[in-house]
Amino acid sequence: MANEDIRNTTPDPTNTPETADDSTESFGALLSQFEKEHSDRSKSEPSQKEGIVVSISPESVFLDIGFKVEGVLPRSAFENNADGVAVGDRFPVSVKGRNEEGYYALSRLKIAQPTDWASLEAAFAQKTPVVGIVTGVVKGGLTVDVGVRAFLPASRSGTRDAAELEKLVGQEITCRLTKVDAADEDVVVDRRVILEDQARQLQQQRYSEVREGDIVTGQVRSLASYGAFVDLGGVDGLLHVSDITWQRISSPEEVLQVGQQVQVKVLKVDADSKRISLGMKQLQPEPWDTAGERYPLGQRVSGTVKRIADFGAFVEVEPGIEGLIHISEMSWVNKVRKVSDLLKLHDTVEAVVLGISPAERRLSLGLKQALGDPWAAVPQKYPAGSVIEGPVMRLTKFGAFVQLAEGVEGLVHISEIDAEKRINHPQDVLKVGEVVKAQVLAVDMEKRQIKLSIKQLVPTHLDEFLAEHSTGDTVSGRVIQQSGDHAVVELGEGILADCTISGKAETATSSAAAPALDLSALSSMLNARWKGDAKASTSQAQPLQVGQVRKFTIATMDASTKKIALELVN
Repeated sequence: MANEDIRNTTPDPTNTPETADDSTESFGALLSQFEKEHSDRSKSEPSQKEGIVVSISPESVFLDIGFKVEGVLPRSAFENNADGVAVGDRFPVSVKGRNEEGYYALSRLKIAQPTDWASLEAAFAQKTPVVGIVTGVVKGGLTVDVGVRAFLPASRSGTRDAAELEKLVGQEITCRLTKVDAADEDVVVDRRVILEDQARQLQQQRYSEVREGDIVTGQVRSLASYGAFVDLGGVDGLLHVSDITWQRISSPEEVLQVGQQVQVKVLKVDADSKRISLGMKQLQPEPWDTAGERYPLGQRVSGTVKRIADFGAFVEVEPGIEGLIHISEMSWVNKVRKVSDLLKLHDTVEAVVLGISPAERRLSLGLKQALGDPWAAVPQKYPAGSVIEGPVMRLTKFGAFVQLAEGVEGLVHISEIDAEKRINHPQDVLKVGEVVKAQVLAVDMEKRQIKLSIKQLVPTHLDEFLAEHSTGDTVSGRVIQQSGDHAVVELGEGILADCTISGKAETATSSAAAPALDLSALSSMLNARWKGDAKASTSQAQPLQVGQVRKFTIATMDASTKKIALELVN
């Protein structure tokens, strides 16, 4: 082009030789003037245009750049998504080319459009971005027409693979000159640095736009063990795993996947460290706020075992609410020593609400209460005096525990095992698993204790006496204690009876005058008299006194209380 200009200004060659020197001087002056004018024009030619905003749409801002067709910029190219931009505002812009709709695609970056080596060198020196068209794929990169043929290394193309590199052919791109050698016609360009600059600008713009408390939509870009990174349109925010959902999850993959569109709330913005914290669960009601209304005391609930600890199991009754079943609230029957022996992860269980504190986010549950309290019917089923039958569950040095029903045990104290002999340890006469019969002596519902006796059901001499005699029978007995009108009479070994003495009978106040008795002879005599084979030899007219053997009439007998009342036969 420069040569064409020079030829057009060269004097007519038909001029006479006499004018050759003048022509030579004129040519030199004209060439110098052309180079000066060309250089001044390239320096003075503005690399950017001033655009005037003429209209604003929901997606774009249209500007008058002095051409017949308007230029267009995306709203994201302005701060706050162009919320503060108004018709008539002026902005410096660079023309990148025509878009598919026929408008001029603009950039707020200063972009040069080189036309010769001089303008290339100027753009290289000023680090001004230039516009070029990708013309082909070559070994190691792409060729780009930036006024001259340039090379774009694949590593600086801003693409990830060969397929994306191919797609750039025929596309207009903005890049920066990294090498300009006019002598060797060697030009190298870098597109990646432009993309990174644009990303930084967009990121900075987005950081200034995002506010704490905003509810925004983004796309899950990547997942990590601790959370998900969400693209908010040029800037990433971290959605921590604890802020994804109110329910407990171990990994973000349980709820999210890459590419998923999510609505999140901005929890915190740290512009200095370029960090944005996001939350999804904050857009949902906090389940603990109304938990007290949904889970009153005594409420039966169903849930899934989520965690197991040494002291109990955590059960999820709804997303975001877990309750603890303490190990002591798992069984009425046995003392649970290891939680995993009874419950497993992911088990579905039914429990009863024992306590709730929404402020502390605590819910206490009972597993055994859901099965029913076996002690509730104990007073009715096992009243004092009733006889039970059950296996011996445990032996201790002080007694034996006998199972009356599922979850109900009673204690047979060592003193209530055998009536006739003294034992040192229950294991001397009982074995675990042995089925025994016992009598209920007492029930303590508050302490959940039942006292049992085995010996009460074993027949004794008294039982035999009661079985063989009736009210009105005459028996013989020895007075072993006497006070006033009351006496205690021994009718046999271990058989004692009460006797009330009438006023007609004379009594002795002292046992000092009582004749000495041969005990062996006494036993034989009493046995004979109980059987009715002999008659009392002691004078009935003699006053009643301790040691005396007399005849008595059975006034009353109570087999249940094992009490006998006598009347003296005069």
